Amino acid sequence: MRESLLSRLVRTVAVTVMVIWSGFPILFLIASSLKPPREILAFPPRFIFTPSLDNYRALFERWPEYFDALRNSLIITIGATVVTVVVTTLAGYVYSRVRNRLTALSAFTMIVIRMVPPIVITLPLFPVVNLLHLNDTHIVLIVLYATFFVSLNTWIMKAFIDQIPGEIEEAAVTDGASLWQTLRMIIIPLATQGMVAASTFVLIFSWNEFLFAFIFTTTNARTTPLILSEMIGAIDGVEWGVLFAAATLQLLPILIFVIAVQKYVVAGLTAGSLKG
Repeated sequence: MRESLLSRLVRTVAVTVMVIWSGFPILFLIASSLKPPREILAFPPRFIFTPSLDNYRALFERWPEYFDALRNSLIITIGATVVTVVVTTLAGYVYSRVRNRLTALSAFTMIVIRMVPPIVITLPLFPVVNLLHLNDTHIVLIVLYATFFVSLNTWIMKAFIDQIPGEIEEAAVTDGASLWQTLRMIIIPLATQGMVAASTFVLIFSWNEFLFAFIFTTTNARTTPLILSEMIGAIDGVEWGVLFAAATLQLLPILIFVIAVQKYVVAGLTAGSLKG
């Protein structure tokens, strides 16, 4: 009994410390975006204050390009996520159901490519992107982000589809279902949790990615991380209130999404280890 109580106490303390460690920066960011500039860096810090939207108004007035970048980030993130989920769901199905030397070799190749640092392929890609006239477009970032996560998400989907009994598909084929009907009515509904888990990784990466956006965009397809870096490096000094307001607007959509789908993400990532 004492060991059980002690283990519960240790777990409770550990979880509390992790929640505080993870949650404090987020709370600090949001609270700072609502503080007057003179109170943001005040010492000792003020935990009780009157919230104000002045920083958000200043962001709208002084950095209108931020909202264009926010729109670009949304378009690129949704595009990359949709492309990745579609491709990796189909690829995961193939790797799960078709097993031969060719699929094994291609799977090994994907793992090797995934281990290559992004900066290694970025510079050689630049002249190719210019040649195709894709520089500073949404398409180039969508393709790059999707490509970067195809290997990882394919393995996630394969592990999940492995748990779907093949007898269900055989019964559907016996009833006259085509391959597309089998995918649409059986595989995809049963693999939804895995698709959500896979989409979360590419969505978070695409929303926050800086390197590819910095190299392959200039004006039309700039994303919010680039504008945030410009705010930090502003010649006339950093406006911390405006910066915190911009960072909050960039953080909230991802935070809300992750909270909303967290149970599906956990279920999708643990399905392979819990099923027979």
